[in-house]
Amino acid sequence: MPPQPPCCSVFELRQYTLHPGQRDVLISLFDRAFIESQEATGMHIAGQFRDEDRPDRFVWMRGFRDMDSRREALSAFYGGPVWKEHRNAANATMVDSDNVLLLRPITRLAHPATPRPPPGADTRPSSRVEVTLCYLKTPADKALTASFEHHVRPVLTELGAPPKALFQTEPAENTFPALPVRTGVHVFMWLTVFPDAGHHREHLRRRAATKGWVEPLQPWLSAPLEHLTLSPTARSELR
Repeated sequence: MPPQPPCCSVFELRQYTLHPGQRDVLISLFDRAFIESQEATGMHIAGQFRDEDRPDRFVWMRGFRDMDSRREALSAFYGGPVWKEHRNAANATMVDSDNVLLLRPITRLAHPATPRPPPGADTRPSSRVEVTLCYLKTPADKALTASFEHHVRPVLTELGAPPKALFQTEPAENTFPALPVRTGVHVFMWLTVFPDAGHHREHLRRRAATKGWVEPLQPWLSAPLEHLTLSPTARSELR
């Protein structure tokens, strides 16, 4: 297993359901006010996205050095002046913000080749990010990871979608209970980046025509795979 970067031994995958027409409002606020202010407390904003299949869904990921630093960083941010100034505007866009998975990386999520665009950037990248969630009967184990690496990764790579990083559920107790996370859920997740929507569509076409590619994972699965097709915001680091 590759060594993990010190900032990111724990991640949150956060999916927010918003009021109709409010996604761009929240994204504008987030990209302007909630990136540097959160990172100043010790967390890392890995990426923020529009869900292309759900027009009222905003998805983002943030990372932490460990569970203790997660508690400290979240306490500092949500008790700090930036959140106090903007929380009413942010919360007004949201129907639900509790769809949160706490994850640990199995393989490293590499830092991007180019820096995150600066504040004020408004050009959205053409890339697409696909998150694939496998809901499991029991916690992910080495046998599942080995099956993925030996049987599934080569097929996905051949289909033009080499996974960028793998994750599994972080089982530790939530160290900041003011923000709920989903409990009793076992997840294995991979993340793929495509240069544009056309490459993603071509991959989906080829994947649909490939029989049995997910069969090696079936012994562990408790539900069908869930795929999120995500469009990075103008200031998303992951793109």
